[in-house]
Amino acid sequence: MARIESTAALRKLLGSPSELVPYKIHRELNARAMEFIGKSPMLMLSTADAGGHATVSPKGDPAGFVRVENDRTLLIPERKGNKLIFTLQNILANPKVGLIFLVPGTCETLRVQGLAELLDDPEVCEKLSMRGNKALLAIRVSVTECYFHCAKAFLRSDLWNPDTWPEKMTISFGEEIAARGGMAPEAAPEFDRGVRERYKTDL
Repeated sequence: MARIESTAALRKLLGSPSELVPYKIHRELNARAMEFIGKSPMLMLSTADAGGHATVSPKGDPAGFVRVENDRTLLIPERKGNKLIFTLQNILANPKVGLIFLVPGTCETLRVQGLAELLDDPEVCEKLSMRGNKALLAIRVSVTECYFHCAKAFLRSDLWNPDTWPEKMTISFGEEIAARGGMAPEAAPEFDRGVRERYKTDL
């Protein structure tokens, strides 16, 4: 296998963008970006720790759950989760983040880069309330770069076409945990029932 080790080798293989493409990259949110964020019920948040070890976390709520404070600032609510807090710890160690906003049925996505901080502000958390519960905290992102990404990946994957969707896959967290967590295999179904119940009552 030939290993690629330079930008020059990448350019030789993939070519260069047209001279107009860089003009789609903005340093602030324009009206189209703000409208897209307002219609987005899901984003992917990429972070890395001080050593560069990366993770990506999904964040979702009804469309408009991310608040646009201004053309350079976003507020993302933190909700109940598994309490592993990998993403939040990463932000404390390394504030650089990347976001991809999704809108169902739209094959273009919005990419945002920025610097994040964590806020424990009662007024801000109240503004980010959903389902009668205020946000546990807020992730404030100061935007440094944003642009719309073309649709090719979504068109190739046919992601939004239900006719191409496989049979729904059921994940058993009980089975995932049992072997290494010291839980008896026969206890897995009960564990999974608890997970499904929390999906209904603890969002």
